[in-house]
Amino acid sequence: MTDPTAIEVNLTETKGRLDRALADALPDLSRARVQALMGEGAITREGAPVTDASAKAAPGLYRLIVPAALPPDPQGEDMGLTVLFEDAHLIVIDKPAGISAHPAPGSLSGTLVNALIHHCGASLSGIGGVARPGIVHRLDKNTSGVMVAAKTDLAHRGLSALFAAHDIDRLYVALTRGAPGPTRGTITTQIGRSTGDRKKMAVLRHGGREAVTHYETRATFGPAEKPLAAKVSCRLETGRTHQIRVHLAHKGAPCLGDPAYGSGPPSPAVRAAIADAGLARQALHAALLGFRHPITGEALRFETEPPSDMARLETALGAL
Repeated sequence: MTDPTAIEVNLTETKGRLDRALADALPDLSRARVQALMGEGAITREGAPVTDASAKAAPGLYRLIVPAALPPDPQGEDMGLTVLFEDAHLIVIDKPAGISAHPAPGSLSGTLVNALIHHCGASLSGIGGVARPGIVHRLDKNTSGVMVAAKTDLAHRGLSALFAAHDIDRLYVALTRGAPGPTRGTITTQIGRSTGDRKKMAVLRHGGREAVTHYETRATFGPAEKPLAAKVSCRLETGRTHQIRVHLAHKGAPCLGDPAYGSGPPSPAVRAAIADAGLARQALHAALLGFRHPITGEALRFETEPPSDMARLETALGAL
C-alpha cells in the first residue's frame, strides 16, 4: 500500500465556510471528504489542528494528510458470522471482539464488511459506499456484541433515521476500574477529537458534539467502601465515537483493559484477574439492541451475554 499523501494549500481568499474553501482550492477532494479528514484530525492550519468545517475560512497555510485509497471492492470472506436474525431487509449479528466494522488503511480484510459480503452477497445495501456496504452503525474493533446491518437501501435509510432520532434501545455492559460515583446517573458532555492525541476522543468544553450516556452500577468488587472494580451497564442516548469508553473514563472508572482511555493501572489484584481471564481488550460488550423493523414495523429486541473473556474476568473479580 502506498503511504498517505500530504497536500498543502495556501488560502488567501477567505469567503464562506472553511470546508467549501478547501474543496474549491482542491478540486480532487469533495466537501464531504474534507469534512471527514477534519473529523480524523488530518487537517492543520499553520500547524494547529482545525476541526470545525462550518467555521469561516481563515487565511493561512493548510496541510492535509490524505490516506492512501482503499481497493474499490472489498472481497467476501467466510468468517463464520453468528447471526441472531435475518430477513430480506436486514441482518443482526453478534460481533466478536477483534474484528473491525469496515476496511480501513492497515485493515483491508478480516472485517465485518468482508464477512457480510460473503454471507449476503449482492443483496447488501450500497448506501454506505463500496467500503462500508450495509453498515448503519459500528462497534469498536475490540468491543463485542450485537450489531445490525442493512441488506437493502430502503432498510438502510429507515435504520439510519431510527439512529438519528435516538429511537434505538442500546445497552452495553462494562467492567471498570473502580466504580463510578454516584452509582447511577446520566453523563452529558461534549465529545470531540482530543487536542493532545488526534486518534483519541475526549470530553471538550466546547466544539464537540453532545453525548448522553445513562449508567447504572450493577455490582462492585473488592472493599465496599472503595471498590477495586465494578460491573456497569450503560444505555446510549447518543452514539458518538468511543462514547462509553470516554464517559466512563471521565467518571474516573474506565473500562478494564482499555489501552486508550485506561488512564492508569488497576490494583495488583485486578491486574492478576485480567491476566488469569485472558482479557486482551477493553471489557465492553454491546449486550442489547432493540428497535422497530424499518420495513415491517415489528418490534425487535436482541440480547447476548458477554463472551468468555469478560465472563471469566467477572468471575475472578467476584472472588476479590
